[in-house]
Amino acid sequence: MARLAIQMLAISRRHAVPKIQSAWFAQAPEFERWDRGGGNVHRLARVDPSVVVEIGGVVHAGATIGITWYCKTVRLEIFAPSIAVFAWDKMELRVKIGNSVEIGANSSIDRGSWRDTVIGDNTKLDNLVQIGHNVVIGCDCMICGQVGIAGSCTLGDNVVLGGQAGVADHIEIASKVRIAAKSGVTSNITEPGDYAGFPAVWFLFPV
Repeated sequence: MARLAIQMLAISRRHAVPKIQSAWFAQAPEFERWDRGGGNVHRLARVDPSVVVEIGGVVHAGATIGITWYCKTVRLEIFAPSIAVFAWDKMELRVKIGNSVEIGANSSIDRGSWRDTVIGDNTKLDNLVQIGHNVVIGCDCMICGQVGIAGSCTLGDNVVLGGQAGVADHIEIASKVRIAAKSGVTSNITEPGDYAGFPAVWFLFPV
């Protein structure tokens, strides 16, 4: 699946699909031009005004971007040291979506708390994708359906995450890494290549 995803990404880049798609979405009545950056946002998407959607970027129906609160723990020592109370605090930073990015329906991208959440140029997100706060994704990546990336992760360029793969928080993934479907990334990946399993380890896909 990961190999097929890479081939699809290469074909789309070779045939300039993002430019064709962005021109179509710009004319579709259900899409509106986003003031901050010039991208195209579906009327049924929920996008915070602070979000930047660059030219060629497409946000589909049901996506939620940048409308985020995070839960912090407040301990009330006056009652008992073991009692913890959870309170909501608003994220203060932005989401920045690069040129020719596509965000599938019902995906969610959280705005940053200590750095902006960033989706790099030409990256494609499938439907039902969750991107946590402070995540930085490089250029030309492909994130397949039902992938979850926890907060403060950093992905390099040309990374592919297969369907239902998960990435734990504060993980760094090098450029040109492909993660097989349903895999779980629990530690940093520093070398390009194919990885699979839980926890995800280097894997030689059969030719």
